[in-house]
Amino acid sequence: MRLVDAFARTARCYPDRPAVVTDDGRRFTYDELDERSTRLATALRERVGSGRCAVLSLNSPVAVEAMLAGNKRGVATLQLSYRVTPTALVEMAEAGAARALVFDDDNADAALELLETGSFEAAIHAGDRPVDHPEVESYESVLADASPDLPPGLPEGDECAVLYTSGTTSTPKAVLFDQEQLWYGAVQGVMEHGIDETDVALCTTPWYHMVTTDAWLYPHFVAGASVVLHSEFDPAEALELVAAHDVTGVLAVPTQLRALNDVQREAGYDVDSLAYIRTGGAIVTEELVADTSEQLSDQVYNTYGMTEAGPDLTFAHPRAQKDHPGTVGKEAFSWEIRVVETAPLSADPDPDATVDPGERGEVIARGPGMSEGYIDSPVAEEKSYFDGWLRTRDVAEKDEDGYLYIVDRVDNMFISGGENVYPAEVERVIESHPDVAEACVFGLDDEQWGSVVSAVVVTDADLTEDEVEAFCRGHDSLADFKRPRTCTVTDEPLPRTDTGTLMRERLVERYVGE
Repeated sequence: MRLVDAFARTARCYPDRPAVVTDDGRRFTYDELDERSTRLATALRERVGSGRCAVLSLNSPVAVEAMLAGNKRGVATLQLSYRVTPTALVEMAEAGAARALVFDDDNADAALELLETGSFEAAIHAGDRPVDHPEVESYESVLADASPDLPPGLPEGDECAVLYTSGTTSTPKAVLFDQEQLWYGAVQGVMEHGIDETDVALCTTPWYHMVTTDAWLYPHFVAGASVVLHSEFDPAEALELVAAHDVTGVLAVPTQLRALNDVQREAGYDVDSLAYIRTGGAIVTEELVADTSEQLSDQVYNTYGMTEAGPDLTFAHPRAQKDHPGTVGKEAFSWEIRVVETAPLSADPDPDATVDPGERGEVIARGPGMSEGYIDSPVAEEKSYFDGWLRTRDVAEKDEDGYLYIVDRVDNMFISGGENVYPAEVERVIESHPDVAEACVFGLDDEQWGSVVSAVVVTDADLTEDEVEAFCRGHDSLADFKRPRTCTVTDEPLPRTDTGTLMRERLVERYVGE
C-alpha cells in the first residue's frame, strides 16, 4: 500500500478531526490538510513538473503539507536539516536533485543562500518575514491560486522522501524511499503503540529525521490521530503542551527525556494523559527508563533503527524491558535481524555465520522497508549493502530468549593492552552514578598499551575525577582493563546530533586536540 492512499482513507474517515495543532495555537483538520497539500502538489507540478521539492523548515504545518504533497505527486520530498552548515545544505540539495525549495521564516537566510546556487526553478516562502528575492513566491498566495483537485496522472510515481543520515563523521548521505517502504514503518508504529484516532501525539524531534517521519508523523496520520507540532524543543514548553492538549504519546531521544524528567521533577505538570513514550537513537539506560517511568509514564518503548532501514528494526515494549533490562527488543514484523561474525569493511559478512546467544557480533538486517542504497555515495553503498542485506555496523548480542542488546558501534571500538574496549559499555557504568548526567569514553594513544581508556563526564554536582574512577573500580560489571585511566569532569553538555547521537570526534577535538 502507498502512503498517499493511506492518507486519503484517513481524510475520508476523519475529515473534521484535528490533524495538526501548532504550539502557537493554529489547528488544521484532516479535510483542511488534505486540500492544502493537494493545492501545493498542483502548484509544484505547474512550476517544476516531476522535479523534486526540498523543504527547509522547523516543525510546522508547511513541512507536513510538503510531505503529503510529494506523496500526491509521487515525487520525493527532500527533507533538509536546518542544523547543518551552508555547504552541507548545498550538497544535500544537489544530491537529491531538488528543483523547488519551500522554506519558513526561521530558515530564510539559509534558503536565500541556497538559492544562489541557481539550481532551483521555484522558491516558495511560508511566513511573514519580508524576503527580498525576485523569484520567491508567497506560500499562502501560491496555495490560494492553485487547484484544489489533483489532475489526472497523479501520483506519477511511487517516490516518497529523500532522507539523510546523521552525518556525524561526514556530510549526510541521501537515501531515497518509496511510499511502500515507509508504509511498513508507519503500520509498525500503529501496531506497536496501539495508535487510533483518539490519540494525540507531541512531535518534539525535528520532522526531517527518519524516526520523526516514519515512526511518529506517518503512523499517527495513518491512524487518524492528532499531532501537536513543537517547533523547537524546550522541555518546559513540551510539558505545557502535554498538559494543555491531553497528549497521549511523546517521542523523545534520551537527552530530551532526561531534560523532560528534570523539569517534571521540579514543576509537576499534569501528564496523566500520557500512554506511550518512544525513545531510542542513543543508549537508553535502565536508570533513564526508571526515572521516566516515575516522572512521566511507565509505558516507555525502547527502539532500534537507522535511516537506511527505517526506525523499527526492533521494538522493546515496557514489559520486555522489565524482564530484559537494556534490551532494544526482538526483530519487528517484516524484518529479519541476525547477529553474525564481524567482518572488515573490505569484505561482506557471512549471513550464515550467526553467533551463539551471549556472544557478540555485527547486526545485519533485511526487510521490505529497507532502502535500496545511497543516491550520492556509491562507495559507502558498496560497504553497507550486500546480497539484499544491510550492514548496520553495530555490535550486539542476543540472549537465550532472542532479545537484542546493542553493545556499541563497530567503529567506536579500540584496543587497550590487547583487549577490545567498547566505549558504550563503560559509558553505561559511569552514567549509572546518580550524579552523572552523561559520559563519553574514548581511547587515547599510549605507547605501552596502544590506547588507554579516557572519559569525559558531565555533571552539575561536586563530583571529582577520583570519585568517578573509584566508582568504576568498585563496579562488578566493569573489567579492570575497561576502567578509565584519565577522566575529565565538566558541566558542559556533550556534543550530539539532534537525534541524540554522540559526536565523538568533535568531543575528542574539544578536550584532547589534534
